[in-house]
Amino acid sequence: MNTLIIGASNKPQRYAYKALHLLQSNGHKVYALAKREMEISGVKVYNDMRLFKDIHTITLYISAKFQPEYYDYILELKPNRVIFNPGTENPEFYSILDKNGINYEIACTLVMLHTKQY
Repeated sequence: MNTLIIGASNKPQRYAYKALHLLQSNGHKVYALAKREMEISGVKVYNDMRLFKDIHTITLYISAKFQPEYYDYILELKPNRVIFNPGTENPEFYSILDKNGINYEIACTLVMLHTKQY
């Protein structure tokens, strides 16, 4: 399942970093965006909003105040779902996703993977 991480980090203590590795170890193809380009465990992290193909899930690691700049981009990608990890909750965006027929979950990607709910 193709997953896009928005808010990727190369800092091992960050949940986005842990999610990238856990997604990979569970056989998911991972794409990533962050404010600066880098590479994390073989995954190229881009700093621009590329139109990746066939994104099933977008998992957010950016706070609600930074999400509006990504609204149109996420809608254009047409993912099956968006995961709002702890600290990324955003009722305004839930409404936009609902209106566009995109599922969302207020959950933790790490917990979902560990409990086989991903």
